[in-house]
Order: sequence, then C-alpha cells, then structure tokens
Amino acid sequence: MDPFVTAQWLAEHRDEVVLADARMYLDGRSAEAEYLRGHLPGAVFVDTETALAAPAAPEAGRHPLPAPEDFAAAMSAAGIGDDSTVVAYDDAGGVMAARLVWMLRTTGHRAAVLDGGLDAFPTEDLERHRAVLPAAEFTPVPWPREALADIDEATHGPLVVDARDRTRYAGQAPDPVDPRSGHIPGAVNVPCREHLREDRTLQPVQELRARFLAAGVTDATWMISYCGSGVTACHNLLVAEHAGLGAGRLFPGSWSQYSHTDRPVETSSSS
Repeated sequence: MDPFVTAQWLAEHRDEVVLADARMYLDGRSAEAEYLRGHLPGAVFVDTETALAAPAAPEAGRHPLPAPEDFAAAMSAAGIGDDSTVVAYDDAGGVMAARLVWMLRTTGHRAAVLDGGLDAFPTEDLERHRAVLPAAEFTPVPWPREALADIDEATHGPLVVDARDRTRYAGQAPDPVDPRSGHIPGAVNVPCREHLREDRTLQPVQELRARFLAAGVTDATWMISYCGSGVTACHNLLVAEHAGLGAGRLFPGSWSQYSHTDRPVETSSSS
C-alpha cells in the first residue's frame, strides 16, 4: 500500500478502512478538543501524546516510541486491529498523522496518510461527536531494529536529514521548544512542510523526488530522519518511500534528545 491515499480513494474504500484523526499541536492546543469541534465522519481520535509516545524524558526526547504492548493496547482501544487498514489524517497536510502511519507500517500493518487531510473536505460535512469502534485485537510487535537509528548513529550517520523548518534548522534564534538551537552536524535540511502545495496536498512525485535528490538522498535506505521529537520526521520517511526512494530509518529522540546532550551543534553560520 502506498503511504498516501487521495480523498477519492477514501470515498471508494471507506467501508474497508479505519479512519483515524491524528492531529497534534505544538502551540498548546488540545488535539482532542479540536477533534470534537469537527472531524471526518466516523473517524476515531488517536492522541499522539498518549497513544503514540512514551512519557517524555531528556535522555529519550519529547515523544519516544511507546513500548510495543502500550502501542498495541492503544490501537486496540481505538478499534484498530491486526487486519485493519488505517487511513490517518490531520489538519496540517499529514505531517503529524505520519507518525501513526509510520508506526503501523513499520510493524507490518496496512496504513496510509490521507493526502490533503481535513482541508480536503467541506466544513459542513464534519462530525462533532466522538466516534467509537469496538475494541479490536492488535498483537504487540517489537519495533524493528532496522527501522530505527539511535543517537550515536544519528551523530555519525552518512546521510542524516532534518525535517524541521529552515529557521529551526539554521539555529539563528532560540529554539521554541528545545534547550539548544541548531542541528546535528552534517545533517541536511529537507523541511517536510515544503512537500506540500498551498492546499496542503502533496507536490507531484517528480518534484518530491527532486527535492530529496537535491539534498543527496538517492537511496533512502541510507537515510536517518529526525525532526524536533520524531513526529514530522516520519513524514519525510513516508514521502521518500512514496517518491520511490525506499524506506529510511527514524531517530525517535530527534532534536529533543540530542539538544539535551553536550554533543556538538551546527548552525547556519557554523555550517
């Protein structure tokens, strides 16, 4: 299954999928409250903070991967089972929903991001009550080692890609959420939000591929992807796969882990 599906695809397969609202915000807003203000009909809410991450810690980052048993319990409670096909969306072009999709795909499940997300549907068609599905059987699966990179590998990796916006990557101002500004030395910047058009749908595949190639990513199997806390980095991984470049690895701790260490930092003036 491709990592992205269109609204038309969803309309044709709606009865065959579990639709998941996986919004997340860095500005203090409640994703659950936004979900209840309006979500796609029948979509269950999946909270990144509690379902897709273990508790934050300086040595692990703001959104470390949860234990497989905890992830399985959260999916089961949401009505997502071993045989479910999941389509996840958000209101940010998929850069947040990518975390859920990457976690599912990495553990062998069928899942995709809804291209365009909430913006692809009229406001009047949204539901404003919680959708609840029966609990489903979801078997815990260990996080595959080949899909992950630790802080040492991200520090010394030959192809490390930073998915954050150019301002945070450059580190010319205090970081809004992490203790130090800048990026991992040698990392190249491929801002995930620049994969999107104005309507928050993906750019054409050839343009996406060209962006990665320009950054030196000719084979994503060598790529280690990171961001602030391992959420939007998943979008770069899914987009690279969508562009035919293969599956890279996630550094889950990302900048929120790295910036708590005394490891060297690069900024645009020191690059």
